Amino acid sequence: MSERVTGPGEPEPTLESLQQRLVDFAAARRWEPFHTSKNLAAALSVEAGELLEIFQWLTPEQAAEVMSEPERAHRVRDEVADVLAYLLQFCTAVGVDPLAALAAKIERNEHRFPVPDGAADVNPDVDDQPL
Repeated sequence: MSERVTGPGEPEPTLESLQQRLVDFAAARRWEPFHTSKNLAAALSVEAGELLEIFQWLTPEQAAEVMSEPERAHRVRDEVADVLAYLLQFCTAVGVDPLAALAAKIERNEHRFPVPDGAADVNPDVDDQPL
């Protein structure tokens, strides 16, 4: 279950509003000189490493249970937030629309990696499987 980030009657955050909050947060602290594309890419890598560290020595079964442990789940959510924050700040710094970039990449991958003939259904839990 996700944590609530808005109060009753408040609009859900958008990607754009979160990016602006990050810009405003950094500006209020005069951090803009440090938020270069190189520094943000490095920070993103560090935070992704911290996310990986949570899972580093776990078995696949233990990793599947991480979110059922409150302390580890909290760490995962914090590291996901850090990774996303630095990715959004990086996108702002270099002028990349992250949603457009992702949509374009998915489109390219759909062409690069077509579904093979006779491939198994990717969602075996759905009941509309042919007999």
